[in-house]
Amino acid sequence: MRVLLSTYGSRGDIEPLVGLAVQLKALGAEVRVCAPPDEDFTQRLDGVGVELVPVGPSARALTIAAPPPSSLPERAAELIAGQFDVLPAAAEGCDVLVATGMTPAAAGALSVAEKLGVRSVSVTFQQLTLPSPHRPPLAYPGRPFPPEVTDNRVLWELDAQSNNALFGEALNTNRASIGLPPVDDVRDHVIGNRLWLATDPVLDPWHETPDLDVAQTGSWILGDERPLPAELVTFLDAGTPPVYVGFGSMPMHTSTDVARAAIEAVRAQGRRAVLARGWAGLSLTDDPDDCFVVGEVNQQALFGRVAAVVHHGGQGTTTTATRAGAPQVVVPQAADQPYWAGRVADLGIGAAHDGPTPTTESLSAALRTVLTPETRARATAVARTIRTDGATVAAKQLLDMVSGERPPMSA
Repeated sequence: MRVLLSTYGSRGDIEPLVGLAVQLKALGAEVRVCAPPDEDFTQRLDGVGVELVPVGPSARALTIAAPPPSSLPERAAELIAGQFDVLPAAAEGCDVLVATGMTPAAAGALSVAEKLGVRSVSVTFQQLTLPSPHRPPLAYPGRPFPPEVTDNRVLWELDAQSNNALFGEALNTNRASIGLPPVDDVRDHVIGNRLWLATDPVLDPWHETPDLDVAQTGSWILGDERPLPAELVTFLDAGTPPVYVGFGSMPMHTSTDVARAAIEAVRAQGRRAVLARGWAGLSLTDDPDDCFVVGEVNQQALFGRVAAVVHHGGQGTTTTATRAGAPQVVVPQAADQPYWAGRVADLGIGAAHDGPTPTTESLSAALRTVLTPETRARATAVARTIRTDGATVAAKQLLDMVSGERPPMSA
């Protein structure tokens, strides 16, 4: 069986596909991934023996540039056109295409699969884009919802209108170019008949919703066997467990101030710090022996050795920290990150920072909350409930789909 995994997004969109790709290969499938051409993405996939087919501009460059909200339709049109340019060749001869990532890219990928007659599955790594009466949708930048509208059903209707206004023209222009009919509703086109939700059911419980068929697989996480750098191990062994501070793929344009605030807050608790550079380029503000800076590192191994994890609230980092039993301080920046911050707080395994800009005082207060025996005990208990088989479940389900069998997916 040949499988194409397609996405456009940050590291949080790539890493789950790495986990799925490895499981598919273990079951005998041939796998390739269409994703942004960033060097760290290529290296990550090379490390597991999976080919990356580059599509679209660099995700890191686009994120750091922070283009204005008014340019969203133009950027979306570029992403959609990229899918139509690259995926026909990449998907040729494939038995199934898995589409995820940003809505316009997923819409383009699913359209290509439709044209080629290739089976397709739409996947999301967070449920906030799925219409539900239980919560409101996320507003797109530059398109806020009317403050007087509070009915979730009405808000989801407005969300559908936003998706169509932002992405509909570019999608249907490209569909027409390859002889496909227009779609009336971009969001429904991406969700499809049965969408997969690749998140953990304890960390991210799905509430059944009428007219929406969702299969929750568990998170797609690959066990990381990479050793920690020798210098980092020496630092960890030299004292009490440090506090990890990192913001993943978030640019954090005031990164110097953020690094200084974080280090001062950690020191105020009598702790050492491990600072992750990430896309923000965090660095030390002095040359102390109580701080250590890391780049690409095995978070699964590192988080098991820290006192707490301060992070941005991406789904992947949140799940990894939860699995490690590490108390968390989540400083959400955008999109679904406030949701994950809320889940961490609701579960009692950490604290949700108020707002995206941490200060020494605000981080100190949050760390005082999580650096307690009670939070550590709760985090340890919740860690035992997090599933580790999500990628295996999804890989087997994909094979069953292609072979014509479709048993119910386990919850």
